Amino acid sequence: MRPVTNVGAPTIPKPAAAVAVEPACVLVVDDQAVNIQIVGAVLGRLGHEIIPATDGATALRRVALRPPDLILLDFMMPGMDGCEVCRQLKASPEWREIPVIFLSAADDKDLIVRALEAGGVDYITKPFNQAELVSRVRTQLELKAARDRLHQLVEDKDELLGILAHDLINYLVGMNMSAALLSRQTDRLNDERLTQLAENILRTSGQSLTFVKDFLANSRADHGFKLKPITVNLTDFAIATTQLFDSVARQKSIQIQTNFPSETVNALADFSALERVLDNLLSNAIKFSPSGRNIFVSVSSLNNRAVFVVRDEGPGFTAEDKTRMFRRYGRLSARPTGGEQSTGLGLSIVRKLVLGMGGELDCDSVPGNGATFTVRLPRTA
Repeated sequence: MRPVTNVGAPTIPKPAAAVAVEPACVLVVDDQAVNIQIVGAVLGRLGHEIIPATDGATALRRVALRPPDLILLDFMMPGMDGCEVCRQLKASPEWREIPVIFLSAADDKDLIVRALEAGGVDYITKPFNQAELVSRVRTQLELKAARDRLHQLVEDKDELLGILAHDLINYLVGMNMSAALLSRQTDRLNDERLTQLAENILRTSGQSLTFVKDFLANSRADHGFKLKPITVNLTDFAIATTQLFDSVARQKSIQIQTNFPSETVNALADFSALERVLDNLLSNAIKFSPSGRNIFVSVSSLNNRAVFVVRDEGPGFTAEDKTRMFRRYGRLSARPTGGEQSTGLGLSIVRKLVLGMGGELDCDSVPGNGATFTVRLPRTA
């Protein structure tokens, strides 16, 4: 690449106090050393540390040793050109957030498009105006600093919520167990007011515990938790889940009708995620079904999919419900029929977990005629 023509030496604008950025580490990549010297002189006067590289391979080695805050990258270089360097940077999770500004003597629109598609955030044509270079470098450094601060705030928030929620679960579990014991003891005292108070404590502590657990599950699903898919027997899973909720259903005079195959239906799924999915779907069916109705649970296989279905005879979903049923904290038209709590997180969690396991989730419902949820997971031999 030809050397940059220095277009005079105008006074380099000082960053205003409101937009001032800390001195940064800038990697300047150009096959002409004189270009690196000119850019280095301009940015060095602002306190930035300049790391030089005269080819793409050297640039990648420098980034591996010390990731810079910003990269000024020549587009046209012998061997590995700027586009290829940028693509390799963006392919790495450790480096993809480093902003790349392309510098090139070519003012071809196609080249500019290629540079931006490769991952560049800006494109400056040589010979450049020093004030323009400083302004664009400052803008990208400010944006990166803002992203870094936001990322740190998110991490701090997640850590704080995790600690609070974890401790809160411990407190709520203890409270709920004590309330259950108290409720059993008050029955012997034949004091209606005391019995009502104990039941209120038991119910509200149980609702709080459910909400915190759902909140944590949703947070993990939001932040790309690591699934560990293994071969699981979907039939056995469905049988165990149905047995777990059978007594809860009977308390509301609801019958759970099952249709499980005699042969094994294996699915590729994460054990904990699948447990959460089946629990949510079956508990929701019980929660929103009136007394005296039925819930139908089945397992089957279809082509390369293992299929789990829960159908209820509840109120179903309206067209408006269907547009927001998988949103977090989505409030739907149906209400629990036995005073149970609804956090608005259950279906959101189910959908994220099913998709995370490479599966599909469908809901078929007509208002007043119940709802059918179908989970399809990858099937294994």
